[in-house]
Amino acid sequence: MISDFIHKYYIDPIRMGQPYNIVDTLTYAIILVLGVYLLYRWMSQSDWLSDIGFKIDASFILATLPYVILGGVLRVVQDTGMLTGDFQFLLVTPLIYFVLFFFTIAMLFLSRFLTLQGLTKNFLTFYAFAGIMAVFVVSLVLLAWGINHTHIDLFILAVIPLMALTTTVLVWAFMRYGLGWAYVTDPLYITLLFGQLLDASATSYGIDLHPSIRYVEQHVVGSVLIDLTGTAFVMFPLKLLVLFPAIYIMQLYRKEANPAFWHLVLLAMIVVGFAPGIRDMVRMVLYV
Repeated sequence: MISDFIHKYYIDPIRMGQPYNIVDTLTYAIILVLGVYLLYRWMSQSDWLSDIGFKIDASFILATLPYVILGGVLRVVQDTGMLTGDFQFLLVTPLIYFVLFFFTIAMLFLSRFLTLQGLTKNFLTFYAFAGIMAVFVVSLVLLAWGINHTHIDLFILAVIPLMALTTTVLVWAFMRYGLGWAYVTDPLYITLLFGQLLDASATSYGIDLHPSIRYVEQHVVGSVLIDLTGTAFVMFPLKLLVLFPAIYIMQLYRKEANPAFWHLVLLAMIVVGFAPGIRDMVRMVLYV
């Protein structure tokens, strides 16, 4: 029965907090690819932002990073259990991506309105500020919850970003000076490296080193490799196995591809590493 299939592979994993399976993983990957393409078609052909000189470029991608971080901390709100009822599942993949998308679009519209009214000179200023404030508000909610229900582990909040920063510097240095890839000085590539290695750092620390809770890898490929090797630090070579060819190929087609579409693809690559990394790190800081 189709309904049984849908419940088994899509609905039950969401409602019961189960790890991803091969079916929903492939489905969400296809949705992501289609979503990037449809977003590109809509934003590139629509003139609703052309009157303020909007472009999908590096500045826009960097201004969108607060919304990527927002996705990570919002996901933790559901992890804490402070929300009950079916509304909590709006903060679970894949529904959380739709929630974030509509919130981000709403902030784009508001930023456009404020710019046309002369209340802000730079369209991206309010857009980025709104994302930062949203992260701040959600973080305060999580901080209050953590103080009242568990505790805040500042050591974890420091060690995981330090792991990510150290590995990012090492990988970046090898790409830049070992391979001679001068283009990796681009802030977008650095952001991509840091986001993906933050995800690897959080996973490795949570599964192998967290002092109280034994976390598990929810993604199919990662969980298989961890089982085979016996360590979550295998996530680092796995990430690098993807990052090296990904960055090379992205740069190879940078001049040939449509700039807007190229930037959206890179944004999607940043999101799938950065947001889970933020979520996992904050979970461990709060011990949830």
